[in-house]
Amino acid sequence: MAQYTPMMQQYLKIKAQYKDAFLFFRLGDFYEMFFEDALKASKELEITLTSRDGGKEDRIPMCGVPYHSAENYIKQLLEKGFKVAICEQVEDPKTAKGVVKREVVQLITPGTVMEGSMLNEKENNYLASLTEFADGTCTVSYNDLTTGETSIALVKDGFEAAVSELYTRPVKEIVIGSDLNEDKVEGLKERLGYTVSIEDRTEIDDEFQPLTENIHQEKFLIGFGRLLQYIQHTQKRALEHLRPVDVIELKQFMALDMYSKRNLELVETLRKQGKSGSLLSILDRTITSMGARMLKKWMERPLLSRQDIELRHQQVEGLLEQFFERESLREQLTSVYDLERLAGRVAYGNVNARDLIQLRQSLSRVPEILKILQDFANESIERLYQSIDPLTELKELLEESIAEDAPQTLKEGGMIRDGFNSKLDEYRHAQANGKQWIAELEAKEREATGIRSLKIGYNRVFGYYIEVTRANLKHLPEDRYERKQTLTNAERFITPELKEKEALILEASEKGVELEYELFLQVRERVKAFVHKLQLLADQLSTIDVLQGFAEAAESHDYVKPEYHETRTVDIKKGRHPVVERVMKEETFVPNDIYLDDETDILLITGPNMSGKSTYMRQLALTAIMGQMGSFVPCESANLPIFDQIFTRIGAADDLVSGQSTFMVEMLEANHALSHATENSMILLDEIGRGTSTYDGMALAQAIVEHIHEHIRAKTLFSTHYHELTSLENELNRLKNVHVRAEEYEGNVIFLHQIKEGAADESYGIHVAKLAEMPSSLIDRASELLALLENPARNEAAAGQEQQLSLFVEEARQKKPKAENEDLEKQLSQLNLMEMTPMDAMNELYRLQKKLKS
Repeated sequence: MAQYTPMMQQYLKIKAQYKDAFLFFRLGDFYEMFFEDALKASKELEITLTSRDGGKEDRIPMCGVPYHSAENYIKQLLEKGFKVAICEQVEDPKTAKGVVKREVVQLITPGTVMEGSMLNEKENNYLASLTEFADGTCTVSYNDLTTGETSIALVKDGFEAAVSELYTRPVKEIVIGSDLNEDKVEGLKERLGYTVSIEDRTEIDDEFQPLTENIHQEKFLIGFGRLLQYIQHTQKRALEHLRPVDVIELKQFMALDMYSKRNLELVETLRKQGKSGSLLSILDRTITSMGARMLKKWMERPLLSRQDIELRHQQVEGLLEQFFERESLREQLTSVYDLERLAGRVAYGNVNARDLIQLRQSLSRVPEILKILQDFANESIERLYQSIDPLTELKELLEESIAEDAPQTLKEGGMIRDGFNSKLDEYRHAQANGKQWIAELEAKEREATGIRSLKIGYNRVFGYYIEVTRANLKHLPEDRYERKQTLTNAERFITPELKEKEALILEASEKGVELEYELFLQVRERVKAFVHKLQLLADQLSTIDVLQGFAEAAESHDYVKPEYHETRTVDIKKGRHPVVERVMKEETFVPNDIYLDDETDILLITGPNMSGKSTYMRQLALTAIMGQMGSFVPCESANLPIFDQIFTRIGAADDLVSGQSTFMVEMLEANHALSHATENSMILLDEIGRGTSTYDGMALAQAIVEHIHEHIRAKTLFSTHYHELTSLENELNRLKNVHVRAEEYEGNVIFLHQIKEGAADESYGIHVAKLAEMPSSLIDRASELLALLENPARNEAAAGQEQQLSLFVEEARQKKPKAENEDLEKQLSQLNLMEMTPMDAMNELYRLQKKLKS
């Protein structure tokens, strides 16, 4: 350390405390970085790498960014998952003895961003913490520092279930203890893409105890404590806007695991192209950014309470029925800014006068919003406005204090309205009069000296002065003019009269700006007292915004209110896929009924590729989710049960990060559904078994169907190309076959996209290959091979099964009474395995084997 200059020693001491962050070290008008930080930052930010003398023989790598434009560079680093420690000068360089004192005033991380330009206004920015306990349970805590929202959930099904819970929220950073298994830590980084931070302290300081009034379990206190300690460590300031911890009772919401959320493309598509093409893109008709964020929360956690679901539907219905009032409501909401994040900025201390103007404008809309809501002839809407506090006192304070055209900066004046403070008014009057006096003095001096080019000017170094060209110096009186500055072609002077007035004007200007800043801080402190009321108002207006958005979507897309009942019957008439129907350009979407009564649990769906099986399956899940989040649904009518969970296995995707094949992922997702589903759940399984050999795949697919039928009884849609499975309808009384219609015309297949009862007669795979314009010789050869494979007489498997059947017959003759033997032999004589498909033969053998065992 002694080899370095005193300033570099200071840098190294501070950097040692923030090893996992870029240290932005303030030097004058720049934030500088040194050593490894400089090498890495120059590459990540594409800025020039230089060097400087640090006291050693070798020069030190250095790069920097201007402090006034640092925000953009910080944003780039955060988006790449890095952290940035802001190190400022905390004493005046003019009075410093030796090296200017510097301290880190804030550690900015992906999960603790507060600056609006670094945030997605329509998405929360969550910092999360995960704590695993010895009994296998986990707590997952969330905090959005920009809004003060804090919540926690207990996950009882282990670490993987906790990962799945994390996946359902827009988390940017996760805090864990240093004792978490290393493989699990790497999994969090790679599978979820989070910045991972370590925090082992879990105590909750006395000042934050009021936030924990809703939580009593020790596990919750530990989990929240870890999150809170990390926030305190990074922010280094008051956190008065944090709201009391909301305990998430996971059993109160429909469970949507990470597979289902991904496969159903709720908030983004499988191609990761953002919101476009997702369910969110169809339903988001919100006006405010805080409403858009609430919509995502509702989508992540659909309700299970029938009473709460139906209340939302009644409110949407009321908003839908009165078009003109709804349009007036939307118009007022366009003038409402992001109250949630404005409240956070107020409490955080980084709010400016422009922010307060936005706050004032938003509050001025609330009385009119209340008036419009009272015009709706719907009792359920009364619950939307009956407890809203318009915060009139706060609005009046802002109207009296903040100037209409206030600047964004805080220390240049112009923020406070005239008439708010008498002393400030005096200073402003003195400034205005002083400028008038200066103009009058200039005219007077020109008259007295006869110098028409004489002028009075001002600069920050010399203050006010009288400037006279050299050619006119002879006209000046010698007794009053005191020389102040010599220029090439002129001289500058000051008079006793000008000197006296200058003191008054500059004092008024300087003290006016100082007083104005003090007054602004006082106003900000007074506004801070309303933070929690502002947060409540933000929640209420967000709810109104989401509900009116549902009404807009229902009217635009012809959605209807679903009905709920206590039975397990699913009855949807002319159901549609909410996203597919909106993106179809040349074709018209074909609606389909979906019906599963109390005695039917499984629909086995057959039909060719491209015919719409996956669309049919997804639209059932999306209809259930939309209904339980409070939206109307895309169909002619819907009578539904309330689903507690939805499990999906749709589409093929390798998990390359963990080295798992498509088939392994398929089995893991299927197992997850089979392990957690109840009779009140929904399971969607698409083409299970296709990732292995034909017989392996068919065997697994049939075993899964039988397991669901016998042990789970969840409402299940199971699509397959294994037509042999359709014979299960004869064996499983709660399974029905349906198929997607397709017609062959002049050698080509026409997809009708209609769901009909019964099994499909063929797969049309070769026809699809023909549509893909494969070589005609290849198509002809495939047709020959298909005819060969479909000829039972040439199928060796049938011969093997006949041999197996002979063994069963012999065993039956030995064990069964004569009368039963005769009955069994009669059944066997009617079988001709050589005319059956291998799968049908296997199922017959299985049935007879069961009978034999009984």
